[in-house]
Amino acid sequence: MKLNIKAFALTCGLVWGFGLFALTWWIIAFDGASGEPTLIGQLYRGYTISPAGSLIGLLWAFCDGWVGGLVFAWLYNFIVGHRGRP
Repeated sequence: MKLNIKAFALTCGLVWGFGLFALTWWIIAFDGASGEPTLIGQLYRGYTISPAGSLIGLLWAFCDGWVGGLVFAWLYNFIVGHRGRP
């Protein structure tokens, strides 16, 4: 069974993007907005624990998840397609 590459990539992008967005707001709700640099902020330029940073993180994480899902689904389909051949 092969994966639909576009659908899988979109799903990965949405899950990772909204996951980071929700996590940021969870931290804001309990600890408040800090605006301090974070480990993820070193990878996703402009990301901070703030309302604006959550939107920046959403965009970066969506793109990152989309590319990761695209590569994963393509590799999966490639391996499944060549598994039965000698």
